[in-house]
Amino acid sequence: MPKLKTKSGVKKRFKITATGKVMCGVAGKRHRLMSHNSKYIRNNRGTDVLADADATRVKLWTPYGLK
Repeated sequence: MPKLKTKSGVKKRFKITATGKVMCGVAGKRHRLMSHNSKYIRNNRGTDVLADADATRVKLWTPYGLK
């Protein structure tokens, strides 16, 4: 059997924690930030845990996990 490939976009965008949760960057932080208030910008700093339904989809794209 051939090896399965990991989607290259997933390698760049997601991390999998030791407990199996999927971490991702928060959306809406690239441009047009002056239309958002400071609370929005602070709360969306860093990374966030992906929802369970989306996490199962991401794990399908990483057959052997991420390093």
